[in-house]
Amino acid sequence: MLEVINLGCLRGERLLFQDINFRLEPGESLVVTGENGSGKTSLLRMLVGLTPLFSGSIQWKSRPIDQMVGEYRRELLYCGHPLALKDGLTAVENLHSIAALAGETVSLTAVHDALDQCGLNACAPMPVRALSQGQKRRVHLAKLLLLKRSLWVLDEPLTALDVNASRHIVQAIDQHLRSGGIAVLTTHHGLPLAFTPQTIRVGA
Repeated sequence: MLEVINLGCLRGERLLFQDINFRLEPGESLVVTGENGSGKTSLLRMLVGLTPLFSGSIQWKSRPIDQMVGEYRRELLYCGHPLALKDGLTAVENLHSIAALAGETVSLTAVHDALDQCGLNACAPMPVRALSQGQKRRVHLAKLLLLKRSLWVLDEPLTALDVNASRHIVQAIDQHLRSGGIAVLTTHHGLPLAFTPQTIRVGA
């Protein structure tokens, strides 16, 4: 369903990687590894259409993603390093805003359920500016439990999370794969997924 063919990335005059190939079917995942600066985040940004391709192609359901931008984005959920939260809004208000931008209407119950699964219900009425970095990260990741998307692209999803929060996110990824979803991730941490992922290494 997601296929990458001979993908290459150029940053300035430096070729970060080339000839990256993989194919993921429903229920499959991929972990991207490599040293800092090797191009892991650039690869993920290519997958979500935020960084132009230097070479190769990315296909979703056998069609190039640049030919189906709207349809592809409706099936995609990206969690990158920038948290994209509004400090003046509460966790609940931020999730409602994220859902609205994604074109979805979600109930207050669904929002609280997502926050509860991330261990954040006690923080729900607090402005995000009052939360710790780990709590902000969990608010950002709570959208994984709120929005229904076929493809998850997650850049270091366990960063700044404690053991319990990490366990909740790993369980959410497992459930996503059991339901026939696809996930592409980078991580510096071990990811004890129930489904053994494919792996690729970028850079030297």
